[in-house]
Amino acid sequence: MIVTKDFPFTPANSSRTLHIYLPDDYYQSQEAYPCMYYFDGQNLFFDYEASFGTSWGLKDFLDVWPKKMIVVGIECSHQGNQRLAEYSPYSFFEEPFGQIEAYGKETLNWLVSELKPYIDQKFRTYPFREATGIAGSSMGGLMAAYAGITFNNYFSKMACLSSALSFNFEELMTDLSKQELNADSRFYLSVGQLEAQANQNQLDPFQTPAVKRNLSLEAALQAKGAQTYFYLQEYGQHNESSWQEQNQRYLEFLWF
Repeated sequence: MIVTKDFPFTPANSSRTLHIYLPDDYYQSQEAYPCMYYFDGQNLFFDYEASFGTSWGLKDFLDVWPKKMIVVGIECSHQGNQRLAEYSPYSFFEEPFGQIEAYGKETLNWLVSELKPYIDQKFRTYPFREATGIAGSSMGGLMAAYAGITFNNYFSKMACLSSALSFNFEELMTDLSKQELNADSRFYLSVGQLEAQANQNQLDPFQTPAVKRNLSLEAALQAKGAQTYFYLQEYGQHNESSWQEQNQRYLEFLWF
């Protein structure tokens, strides 16, 4: 079942809609569950709610997947470039967006200090890091990677799909170089073959900037002792249909 509610989003003095997935027998049991937080929560469950008309189909998948969990989807801002600002840990300038004054660090501080305590109190979660994951795509993938690196004492499982690594890759790698990661940390990284080759002349997608960045990030994560899985999705694109196809792949890597 899906529960929706508005929750105060203090970094922007506003609110964000939460799309919360609960196992169908949640209210018939006293069981506690692991929990995953997803960015762009409006795109997770239903096509009619999704920004571009196609969702990740995550409800249908979780309804039949053997491991039961709670998922908290955090809806993004839909005003101008605010999504870029709240989903980037680093300020940047990029055409055609212009200068983006980022507050992604504040977004994650809000998530762990305000949202997560509320979820752990309101719902029957296992609150410890070993049972807590975070996921996203594009800018949300960047945020999931950053969360796993700099908030590793809160999250042990990170799904970073088609992560937007081109804006501030060096800053992310610098932050990673300064951090210690728990050995049980798991990072799933993916790139779609067609998105990797967009505007590129290379026939080999492994020679494209998108794949090279992910592989460099993977190597640096492994050097810190983390477990990783890199997936180059054949014919994959930068859209929800491609990310939907990865639900089983990344969830099974993270949780089994």
